Amino acid sequence: MERKVFQLGDVVQMKKPHPCGNNEMEIIRMGMDIRIKCTKCQHSVLVTRAKFEKNMKKVLRSKEDGQDES
Repeated sequence: MERKVFQLGDVVQMKKPHPCGNNEMEIIRMGMDIRIKCTKCQHSVLVTRAKFEKNMKKVLRSKEDGQDES
């Protein structure tokens, strides 16, 4: 199975929604653990990398997409 590719600043879709009803999260810290922030209510959660990779569906917006090439 191919490993999921994500980086700091990406907005990802999770399998289960946050209690506020939103399932879009922004990656704000990466390491052994990953801190993600809900894009709706701004609440942040620290999860292990293994749990994050298991529960992440896909990358919705990559940080690189919003930058200019100049």
